[in-house]
Amino acid sequence: MKTLTMLTFFFVLTLPAISAEDKNVVYADVNGLVCDFCAQALEKVFSKKEEINSINVDLDTKVITIKFNDGKSLDDTTLTSLIADSGYDVRAIRHE
Repeated sequence: MKTLTMLTFFFVLTLPAISAEDKNVVYADVNGLVCDFCAQALEKVFSKKEEINSINVDLDTKVITIKFNDGKSLDDTTLTSLIADSGYDVRAIRHE
């Protein structure tokens, strides 16, 4: 019982920190990412946006991880447009 109480307490304490961080991260599943040039092109497009802190393009999983600056974000339509205008097909945008 004591262990269960401790685990519950730990979970409750860490939950706000996890939730706050997750709001600043979006994952985009993208078709067409095949080379470093693809990653560099997307990095260039996203670096022009003041809302963006950083992006990571994973060519193996075809996932773009977009991290926003505190208090900033872009809606899914804007993210999809930025990626599509760069020549890639967005399969899904996930807020996890």
